[in-house]
Amino acid sequence: MATVKQEELLKKKEALRLGGGEKAIERQHALGKQTARERLEKLFDAGSFVETGLFVRHRCTNFGMEKKEAAGDGVVTGHGTINGRLVYAAAQDFTVIGGSLGYEHAMKIAAAQEAALKVGAPMICINDSGGARIQEGVDALAGYGRIFYNNTMASGVIPQISVIMGPCAGGAVYSPALTDFIFMVQGTGEMFITGPAVIKTVTGEEVSADALGGALTHNAVSGCAHYACASEDECIEEIKRLLSFLPSNNMEKAPAYPCTDDLNREDEALNSVVPESPNKAYDMFDIIRSLADNGEYMEHQALFAKNIITCFIRLNGKTVGVIASQPKAMAGCLDINASDKAARFIRTCDAFNIPLLTLEDVPGFLPGTSQEHGGIIRHGAKILFAYSEASVPKVTVITRKAYGGAYIGMCSKHLGADLVYAWPDAEIAVMGAQGAANIIFSKEIKNAEDPAAKRKEKIDEYQEAMMNPYVAASRGYVDDVILPSETRKYLIEAFESLDGKRAEKPRKKHGNIPL
Repeated sequence: MATVKQEELLKKKEALRLGGGEKAIERQHALGKQTARERLEKLFDAGSFVETGLFVRHRCTNFGMEKKEAAGDGVVTGHGTINGRLVYAAAQDFTVIGGSLGYEHAMKIAAAQEAALKVGAPMICINDSGGARIQEGVDALAGYGRIFYNNTMASGVIPQISVIMGPCAGGAVYSPALTDFIFMVQGTGEMFITGPAVIKTVTGEEVSADALGGALTHNAVSGCAHYACASEDECIEEIKRLLSFLPSNNMEKAPAYPCTDDLNREDEALNSVVPESPNKAYDMFDIIRSLADNGEYMEHQALFAKNIITCFIRLNGKTVGVIASQPKAMAGCLDINASDKAARFIRTCDAFNIPLLTLEDVPGFLPGTSQEHGGIIRHGAKILFAYSEASVPKVTVITRKAYGGAYIGMCSKHLGADLVYAWPDAEIAVMGAQGAANIIFSKEIKNAEDPAAKRKEKIDEYQEAMMNPYVAASRGYVDDVILPSETRKYLIEAFESLDGKRAEKPRKKHGNIPL
């Protein structure tokens, strides 16, 4: 039988777990949002979540704050298991003072971050907050600073996932921006530095919160977010799925799963997937599905820079990060956004020991004044830096075009690819045959009796001599020319052979990536 004090403890805990109370919970549900604890209950394995800091209270005595209880200071923190693996989490509770961040609120999040870092476990932060608690002034800002610092210290050590399930404005957005993956829920998730009201006052522009910083805006336009989900439940399932592709920390490899797909499976459809015309598009996802175990993949930043694909697949049950040209979008050209997207994904995979597969069909970097003035040189250099820096196993398959600087940039031997394969129709050259012939044979063409016929003759001559994979193979830049149908078994063998790869790097504090 419980004592009086034990009964009192249970009642206190019960009251605190109600957050802002029944009415506040009803308001949260009316907004189409779940409460912090409901979200955590669905995210973690049943009964595994252990809450910490339930009794934490704010210390603010200004502007009537001394009269406000603020259960748990507006954030739920703790740890548990997701599919049997340890994960730490913090979920802001919008039912308590709008989930506003005060100093103690921030210290709870920081404590969870630091605990996750100590034990090498992923950290998930669910954002749903009105922002800094104005009544606490600079103390609230100090709290943000502590969180940002911890985000940075944990970067590349443990996976950090931010989940935007409500408002996330002002300085608060920089914590998600410092993490590895950002999920946003459509209709409720919002991120922006300054809201619509401030923008209207300062610039006169009128814009809705969703158009300014909603899930689709940040997934498709700004590239600040990585996953857009239709509902909170879908978002939670996608987080779990992502975690299955990731290790718990940078000292481990991602978990391997039993492979139920034939390791030596061949796909005759790949022999005809690339059109005979070099100017005709095809869908690189047809190739990705064919190569992956059971045809399954998880796309990363699906709505942003569609001319390049980034995704996770499994080969023989093991995680592989894929960077692939997409001929269906902008002919697969590399531009500013594609370079940023690929470079970030490459560095994320490298940080967490995930091997890289590059599927290449790239005609070059996108030309134009907007790209040059926007800094394509600087942005394009990021992908070169990222590939060169990556020490994980790197395998490249050239499916068709590999031209100029983009050939180098898409993980050629010269940037440290461990193995490079090419399909028989691959074209590895400085540029296309027409452009090359016009430059090399310009005088012959100009002085010919029939310039058009001579141009065609020289284009065909260049095509025959240079536009094939065998010149590069003869130099050792391509390790083998393979039948498309056999690509899966070649890749599985390649990554198995590279599983024990160790790369020594020059001693330095850190590189200086072009930003």
